[in-house]
Amino acid sequence: MQTKIKKLLFVLYALVIVCMAAATIVEKYQGSDFVGSHIYGAWWFTLLWALLAATAIVYFIKHRTRSWTGTALHISFVVILTGAFITHVSSERGMIHLRQGLTTNRYTVFDRHMNPHDATLPFSIRLDRFDVQYHAGTDAAQDYVSHFTLTDNGQKTQGKVSMNNIFSYGPMRIYQASYDSDGMGATLSTNSDPIGIPVTYTGYALLFVALIGMLIDPRGAYRQLLRHPVFKKGALFLTLLFATAPASTLWAAGTTDNVKAHYLPEATAEQFGRLNILYNSRICPVQTVAIDFTKKLYGARSYKGLTAEQVLTGWIFWGEEWMNEPLLKIKDGEMKSTLQLPDYVSANNFFNNDMGGYTIGPYIKEYYEGNHDKFHTQVASVDDKIQLLMDLRRGLLLKIFPNTVKGNTIWYAPTENLPKTINAEHQRFIQTIFTLLYDEAEAENYKQMDEMIGKIQKYQVKNAGTSLPTAKQTEAERTYNRIPFATILFMVCLTMGVLTFFYTIVRLCRECQLEQNLDTRAGQQSLLDTVVTASSRIIMLATLAALTYCEYLRWTISGTLPMSNGYETMLFVAWIVLVVALIFSLRFHILLTCGFLMSGFFLLVSHISQMDPQITHIMPVLNSPLLSIHVSIIMIGFALLSLPLINGITAIIVRIINRNASTITLGLQQLSLLFLYPAMAALGIGIFVGAIWANVSWGEYWGWDPKEVWALITFMIYAAALHPKTLPALRRPMVFHIFMIVAFLTIIMTYFGVNYVLGGMHSYA
Repeated sequence: MQTKIKKLLFVLYALVIVCMAAATIVEKYQGSDFVGSHIYGAWWFTLLWALLAATAIVYFIKHRTRSWTGTALHISFVVILTGAFITHVSSERGMIHLRQGLTTNRYTVFDRHMNPHDATLPFSIRLDRFDVQYHAGTDAAQDYVSHFTLTDNGQKTQGKVSMNNIFSYGPMRIYQASYDSDGMGATLSTNSDPIGIPVTYTGYALLFVALIGMLIDPRGAYRQLLRHPVFKKGALFLTLLFATAPASTLWAAGTTDNVKAHYLPEATAEQFGRLNILYNSRICPVQTVAIDFTKKLYGARSYKGLTAEQVLTGWIFWGEEWMNEPLLKIKDGEMKSTLQLPDYVSANNFFNNDMGGYTIGPYIKEYYEGNHDKFHTQVASVDDKIQLLMDLRRGLLLKIFPNTVKGNTIWYAPTENLPKTINAEHQRFIQTIFTLLYDEAEAENYKQMDEMIGKIQKYQVKNAGTSLPTAKQTEAERTYNRIPFATILFMVCLTMGVLTFFYTIVRLCRECQLEQNLDTRAGQQSLLDTVVTASSRIIMLATLAALTYCEYLRWTISGTLPMSNGYETMLFVAWIVLVVALIFSLRFHILLTCGFLMSGFFLLVSHISQMDPQITHIMPVLNSPLLSIHVSIIMIGFALLSLPLINGITAIIVRIINRNASTITLGLQQLSLLFLYPAMAALGIGIFVGAIWANVSWGEYWGWDPKEVWALITFMIYAAALHPKTLPALRRPMVFHIFMIVAFLTIIMTYFGVNYVLGGMHSYA
């Protein structure tokens, strides 16, 4: 009977996972509303979860688990599912649209199938004022705030809602949802779930206690694992070899003799790069713009020996000459082969002076008419670069002149139409200073140019109000701009990781052979091993210090924890991997290789993928302490789960080379379990802290977003490895290692598949 229940439980468990995975794919093509009503909100999906919970309860009772943490953990899931069901059938969600000065008691309510209908509020509400608060001197929203008056039985209550700050009135909670384009109206969302939320939060609390208890319970499986003979003897041993990549590959090589266009001396260009500018909705040094500009056009931080500031100022002051420089990098693909273009071309290559036409213009028209094949997409990418050049030549990008009126700062470009609020003297300065700079540049009076740039700096300090970054932030950004941290560190980590991985295979196979021959040298550490192990730790410590400094600089520049986008989370995961590897490598040397390989992988992804490394202001909805907790804990979980992947690959290769390497594969299995337990605790806590944050921010703790779904799938699949009594096959080391390798694909899907394929609310990388 128990065997039949176990089989049914396994089938239902797998079916739930398959249905959720399929739903995320269907959502990409049919939309969120479709899967919301036909899958997630369908009766059969609710019944499937109910059957899974009921079967699990029966199996759990018959299994007679004695661990209090295991009991509490499984009960917590039942409580969470119960709360979710109560919310599904009894909660009431709605939307209130308000116009400033008008009172209403009507709102739109959505039923379980998200069908809207009008209803009457238990009170009346009037919007007094709606404000969009901006970061000083920019058009980047810092917060959205609605001020209103709520009237109930003649009693008035003043209320205010903003992102991550709700207003509660009785059982109803009110959230900031959106606003009208004219700024005179706002839409507030409501949620009334007086029973479901307390039940669900009780389940969350029990889950958190159980997950932490799982790691500290003296009678629990994790503490028993720590008493395993493998860990007592320290049987696993590995070393690293030092290797580093030539620094010359990090910057574009070349000599300025190959540059035909004029350019400023490095010192003058560097001073111009110290000016502040409004760029990407924040105030930053011109140096930042110059680096982004050069990388976007040329694919490197410099051009033929010229700094990024020299390239940018060259385009500003000698634009016609630079139009002939082969600066535009053409990627391999349909466009390059069809138009027979070299690797680098000039902007003028796309202008036919004889016929007076833009040669790729017809293709751009076809692109915007809907032809998005590879050829037209690549043409559109080149067109973006050329439009960037045109905007720079017209001066539209150079928003370096601030003006502050009544505490409100706006930054202007020298070619813009200036408002009358700017006094005549300042207008003359803005409109003439670049003409004077052009003249001095042509005359090569660079000392005079330096003095004029100094005047612009003084103008910025005097007229920028509170919008200028602090001196500490500016210096941090200039330091960050000078050092390509991700590029250097991924090359060092991967080079060391690859070399030491092969060294590991040889070392483990040799150890295994010695053990089989009963050689007394088996397990002994040679002097060479001692030296390279110590050297490797020093190198890893230096890598960690450099990455920590990089994170500190980004934190200083933005003023928020650097975990708000895909690029920053990749850096954080790499950081966590290095920390864990360094600490535990004192006992298990194999983690040095694991740490270098996985941190190198994450840094490589941040370096070469579509992730945007630019520092921007955080979105208002993300401006919550719970975000940092949610992201950091989940990233810790992902980082820990990456280590069993390397152990699994190592075990399989060693087993292929030596069929009798059972001791090694068993040891690697136990080491993987050592990280699997805390990884699951971190992943579980991180997921449900995110649910609490979502409920606080917009009144819905679980929205079945693709990334939420795949995070849950990842949690459920890895959880199977913690049930060896239920799945005895996973007790066998090689089966376990193969499972760990396959399971890691869910992390790839959760992070990269959602971001770049499925999309959704969380696809922000």
